[in-house]
Amino acid sequence: MLLPENLIGLKLADLQRMVPLDPLEFRILLAHGLGLTRVQLITQSERMLSSNDVQHLSVLFHRRIQGEPIAYIIGQREFYGLSFNVSPDVLIPRPETELLVDLVLERLPVNGSVLDMGTGSGAIAIAIAHARPDAKITALDVSEAALAVSCSNADRILDGKNTILFLQSDWYAALDQNERFDLIVANPPYIEAGDPHLTQGDLRFEPVTALTDHADGLSALRTIVAGAPAFLNSEGWLLMEHGYDQALAVRGLLFAQEFDNVQSWSDLASWERASGGKVRK
Repeated sequence: MLLPENLIGLKLADLQRMVPLDPLEFRILLAHGLGLTRVQLITQSERMLSSNDVQHLSVLFHRRIQGEPIAYIIGQREFYGLSFNVSPDVLIPRPETELLVDLVLERLPVNGSVLDMGTGSGAIAIAIAHARPDAKITALDVSEAALAVSCSNADRILDGKNTILFLQSDWYAALDQNERFDLIVANPPYIEAGDPHLTQGDLRFEPVTALTDHADGLSALRTIVAGAPAFLNSEGWLLMEHGYDQALAVRGLLFAQEFDNVQSWSDLASWERASGGKVRK
């Protein structure tokens, strides 16, 4: 969609009726495109569009109407009260993943250590580090491009006090075999190959290898569960996000590895979206 040139001189207050977008999405893109805050959108509602405004907004609105996620268009997404830069190299952080951060913070001892597997934008690791500066955190991802995003986010959000160790690694491969952690947390690819959701909505634009294991949706979770006992301290916790219908299967994986306190936790929509257990003494 390209805005007609005759919109030059139109007031901001009158533009929305010309654009077929959700009102909230329209305001987000308008503020981003014009470099205005939410308050300025109100106080400058009588501002008239210039030719440059029309040209710039036209591109942004067109991208969204074609289905591109808002987060990729504006390059940011909020997670756990923090603003993360995102790109098509990483998954867009989602509210349900905040559950994992809560679960880690409830169990993390003073000066404890955390391994974040498949860190992507760094959302989980950075949120934990921001809340618990005493924690020792290692974050892994197989994607060099994703690590560039997460490192940049850590430096910016943690205000120069970034102590997270970022490593390029295919799951546990790059870790020292003597390394041990109090908690391992992971949000791995868990969508089953061929799931129609992969061709719908925002998922069409996100990195497919971060969404699906190209198998039954459980292969990455199996790898994580199988390897976790070797890298956890005694009574250390493994916590993982999974699909809304995978909790029973994931608990089965944990029981098979003889984890204790195996359980699942529900998100705000009452779906069991995280499961975990504790290594035996």
